[in-house]
Amino acid sequence: MPNADHAQRITDTVHRYLRLVADGSADDIADLYAEDATVEDPVGGEIHIGRRAIHGFYSAVDNVQRECELVTLRVCGNEAAFHFRLTVALPSQGAEHRMVIEPIDVMVFDDEGKVAAMKAYWSPADVRQL
Repeated sequence: MPNADHAQRITDTVHRYLRLVADGSADDIADLYAEDATVEDPVGGEIHIGRRAIHGFYSAVDNVQRECELVTLRVCGNEAAFHFRLTVALPSQGAEHRMVIEPIDVMVFDDEGKVAAMKAYWSPADVRQL
């Protein structure tokens, strides 16, 4: 596959990932990953290994209102690094509680275009209440 086509395929997958994080299901998001993929979110936390564990990780946001905005994206070789803004609205004692998280994710892609590994770089300092 030509380099420009390969980079576009990765770019398209990152955009699809962000759309699904905003309004997709855990099933939809997990389908972007290879069977034996890993997710470390945040870095230093638990590493989720395999599509089933990754599905479980993303199922935590299935019933949460959320929005995603891409800030910047870089694609090099089989990897992508991107900064995005995730706004979530959680019900809290009858009122809506909103917060923004701004991670930098790094994804490694396999030869089939599936995400083989994802690491999310963020800490509590990257979360703010609205």
